[in-house]
Amino acid sequence: MIRVLVVGLGQMGQSHALAYQARPEFDLVGLVNRSDVALPEALAHLPVEQDFDAALARHKPDMVAVATYSDSHAALAIKAMDAGAHVFVEKPLATTVADCEAVAEAAKRTGRKLMVGHILRHHPTWVALIEAARDLQGPYVFRLNLNQRSTGPAWEIHKALMRSTAPIVDCGVHYVDVMCQITDAAPVEVRGMGLRLSDEIAPDMYNYGHFQVLFADGSCGWYEAGWGPMMSETAHFVKDIVSPGGAVSLRAPQGIGSADVEGHTAADHLIVAPIGQGESVRSFADSPGHQGLCDRQAAAMAQAISEDQDLSRHVADAVRSVAVCLAADQSVRTGQPVRLG
Repeated sequence: MIRVLVVGLGQMGQSHALAYQARPEFDLVGLVNRSDVALPEALAHLPVEQDFDAALARHKPDMVAVATYSDSHAALAIKAMDAGAHVFVEKPLATTVADCEAVAEAAKRTGRKLMVGHILRHHPTWVALIEAARDLQGPYVFRLNLNQRSTGPAWEIHKALMRSTAPIVDCGVHYVDVMCQITDAAPVEVRGMGLRLSDEIAPDMYNYGHFQVLFADGSCGWYEAGWGPMMSETAHFVKDIVSPGGAVSLRAPQGIGSADVEGHTAADHLIVAPIGQGESVRSFADSPGHQGLCDRQAAAMAQAISEDQDLSRHVADAVRSVAVCLAADQSVRTGQPVRLG
């Protein structure tokens, strides 16, 4: 069994801990969080420690799952790998490209497995979308967004996240990763814009952002993310890819609010419309929900460890996604496009 320590017990951290608790490949040996936190019944028997260094030294885990705020990801991941543990880290991998590269280098240096929480890679509907889009062949136009009308506790979570990370970075890495998997071409330029729509966030932060990416093969795409009670529920879910050969799209289930965690990855229909062949609709009504996807990530991590899988391409893709999104953030703040090397 893989002895795992989870650090960070917010929404994602608890979901990952529940996955490890339920799966036979894992032995959940400890939980770490800086403050007191209410836990679900399945985790309530485990004490919550506040000192990560002490917990790491005492438990000597085979694996550490990092689900803290983004600005602490790099330091915790490197410390865990230096202690001999494999690491699963939530996205984004880090908040600077240099820190992302340092984490990637630590994985290479220590020989530990490093997996990043790009949850869409484990979603059957999204996997089918990528395959269908590649069948149409490029160049591509990507039209993607994830706006969230967050209120109450959801808005508090978003405000906490925005102390270190803008929405287009926090969520954008998922969708840049999808773009890059489909086109398989290097991103070469990013253009961004954004706006601060609330006095409840820092003066130098914005809770709405939109960016465009240009690729070496001529493909182009945009991603949009807005958080807060002012956001519209209309057209909050756009997942559409167009090529000379036609279009593929995802349709979200009805009745799920934009800020509901189940709605972040939900997609129950794939619509494929090749030119001259009519439109086909494939149902994915039985696709896994949020917890099911966390379970799949846990299974993938266990398999990577047991089979000694090479995750270097996965890590390189995660670094690249952060680089693109940080370039978008830079463009928002400077008003200038950013060329990528």
